[in-house]
Amino acid sequence: MPTETLTQRQRLVDEQNTLWHRMQEIMNGAEEAGRDLSAEERTNWDQAETRLTEVSNDLERLERMAQLGSVDRNQIVTTTDRGDDEEADAARYAEAFGLYLRWGMEGLQTEQRQLLQGGFNQLSQRAMGTTPDTMGGYLVPDTFRATMTETMKAYGGLLNICQVISTADGGGLWWPTNDDTNNEGALLAENQPVPETDITVGRRELDAYMFTSKLVKMSWKLMRDSAFDVESWLPRKLGERIGRSAAGYLITGSGVKQPEGLITQVRTGKTGAAGQTTSVIFDDLVDLEHTIDPAYRGPQCQWLMNDATLKVLRKLKDGDQRPLWVPVPAPGFTATLNGYGYTVDNKMPVPAAGAKSIVFGDFQAGYIVRQVQNVTTIRLNERYADYLQSGFFGYAELDGMVDDASAIAAYQHAAS
Repeated sequence: MPTETLTQRQRLVDEQNTLWHRMQEIMNGAEEAGRDLSAEERTNWDQAETRLTEVSNDLERLERMAQLGSVDRNQIVTTTDRGDDEEADAARYAEAFGLYLRWGMEGLQTEQRQLLQGGFNQLSQRAMGTTPDTMGGYLVPDTFRATMTETMKAYGGLLNICQVISTADGGGLWWPTNDDTNNEGALLAENQPVPETDITVGRRELDAYMFTSKLVKMSWKLMRDSAFDVESWLPRKLGERIGRSAAGYLITGSGVKQPEGLITQVRTGKTGAAGQTTSVIFDDLVDLEHTIDPAYRGPQCQWLMNDATLKVLRKLKDGDQRPLWVPVPAPGFTATLNGYGYTVDNKMPVPAAGAKSIVFGDFQAGYIVRQVQNVTTIRLNERYADYLQSGFFGYAELDGMVDDASAIAAYQHAAS
């Protein structure tokens, strides 16, 4: 993270903690005096809370920017004077790919064309339907693909905390499953045979559904302007579009010819009482935590919710009137809710009647995503030539599903 970003983050953390302590002083002063807050104290509290929200949002933005900036774009085109043939080849491919984005195949030298041809990705018959097609695209270099991946994470918080498996191709991925939690050993009486209990092993499959960025049209004049960093802008734009779409399916996908969304299959651990159509109480969160077996309920557990839900929870207090939300104590630490960290994913449902707006548990065990490594970009030269434009689109393949249902549980608002 750049030095100036670290300095800004430290300043925001210091301000956040100052505001937090000020709010506690206001509340503690009234409690010690055995009275309600005065009008002036309420005003000061509200002002501090408003500013605290702004600072907390700024901190979260800095964290997202740090993720997006983790790939140094200056390293995309590098010299080959590294002594490592593999790295040198990757650098030459990345350079050729960047020129391809700007100028098309006609702007490349013979060697560069051969490099791209080596990374040509023929769309599979499964993806295109029953009729094969000659259309394909060029595999995005690792540096470009990393930009896409980081961008996808920024738009889908679930992808940051669940288990992610990367595969080289999109074939069906099978793995075994077993639930032996109801089986126990036994006290063995003298001269008696050892009892038998079979182990039942099942299997599940992760597919590779295709997500596209849709089409981005760019003018030739803009692409050939050296002042415009098309090599950085274009992969990020395609990644943003793919990321927004995929994030939604990972939360609410039906599982039928699309990923199985978290909310679609997660079990309900706690349902709000009648009237709690948009509200949550402290006791409900405690109950939700304890629907997770202690075998999973460790420091790795956390909350997942929409930002609108976080706003509701930040106002909650425990039985001793202490706010459940605790701000970042120092850079490197995270804010917590009732002692557990949280992640915001704005594809999660907002508080509403019958909505599962909060999920708690061990997401590494509870939800799994399979991603195909190769992200592909296609350039359309002739289709928009009369407009002096070229079209670009990207596609990526992934799937997701609830894996160990015992590891996670949801809070569901009352239906009415």
